[in-house]
Amino acid sequence: MPGAMLGAIEAGGTKFVLAVGPSPDRILARHTIPTRDPATTLAEAAAWFAAQGGESALGIGSFGPVELDRASPKWGFITTTPKPGWADTDFAGHLARALGGVPVGFDTDVNAAAIAEHAASGRDGGGSLAYLTIGTGIGGGLVLDGRPVHGIAHPEIGHIYPRRHPEDTDFAGICPHHGDCLEGLASGPAIIARWGASLSKLPADHPGHAIIADYIAQACHTLFASVAVEEVVIGGGVAQTPGLVERVAERARALDAGYLPGGERHAVIRPRLGTNSGIVGAMMLARAAAGA
Repeated sequence: MPGAMLGAIEAGGTKFVLAVGPSPDRILARHTIPTRDPATTLAEAAAWFAAQGGESALGIGSFGPVELDRASPKWGFITTTPKPGWADTDFAGHLARALGGVPVGFDTDVNAAAIAEHAASGRDGGGSLAYLTIGTGIGGGLVLDGRPVHGIAHPEIGHIYPRRHPEDTDFAGICPHHGDCLEGLASGPAIIARWGASLSKLPADHPGHAIIADYIAQACHTLFASVAVEEVVIGGGVAQTPGLVERVAERARALDAGYLPGGERHAVIRPRLGTNSGIVGAMMLARAAAGA
């Protein structure tokens, strides 16, 4: 593939999306592989990138937790993940070496998606948003004043504790660490554990729709109230349930009760980039790593 190419990985617990192109808005090739053990998965990813003709930089948006402190000897590692076999994996370093020492940009998958959605919003480097993915797990990325938030590590919005819905008091939650945190109550596996089916397959009048919308709306309200983001973008498989994002937006407005400054400008929306937010964000990480 001629010309200087950027490589990108959107690394999830189920699959890796790989892409190459000259810029984030020009992806020329894309490939998906299953997430297996680290050695197999990373070798397969490296082989695919090598077959594309070589890249000038690689961007990785990864499931986590991950180490984002550039001063740490474990920068670029997946750290304490419950994903079997992946804890303490040198993700960025392994691929940098396998691809001939290319520079690597590395962040969480949800921060990558947040970066891409912020760019798509047209705010020209300013403004703020949060990206929530509601799927196998629940994760959140933050962009404030045009920059992703890292702090001591990275946000773990899926592990805040929402107030229990009055019609959902008996379910213990499935998070192995926190039980009834947001992920333990509203992720895809939590929905199936509670009601035996995914949210999209429950009848339209099933109380689960209101319960899940309430929990996600509480997370949105927390973000609006604590970090004053302008919008929350909601992606992920569960979020594709018809009407869910609209329910969340309505419930978040009700929770605000007209109090928050600028509340009339707060928005809960679907991703502008559809299902491409993560891979476009990873391409942006690659571009930054290349110094372009």
